[in-house]
Amino acid sequence: MSDVRMTAWVRGRVQGVGFRWSVRARALELGLVGAATNLSDGRVEVVAEGAREACEQLLGYLRSGETPGRVDSVVERWGKPGGSFSGFAER
Repeated sequence: MSDVRMTAWVRGRVQGVGFRWSVRARALELGLVGAATNLSDGRVEVVAEGAREACEQLLGYLRSGETPGRVDSVVERWGKPGGSFSGFAER
């Protein structure tokens, strides 16, 4: 199975609550690389690259209600991996 890139924009109370840290921890457990970045409009952008199944599991986590803070909506886009990540960063 080939790798994919999943980009998700998460809206809600997701800044300043440990959200990016929890996403990073879950992504590393799943063997993904990428980044979780605070956006100026209050959203968090999550970019993850790796196996599609692992990216789908991370997307499920984002929507699960188990993250810190409060997630109101998640919009995702799928694409080909860019290969520019090593590890998983909080930005």
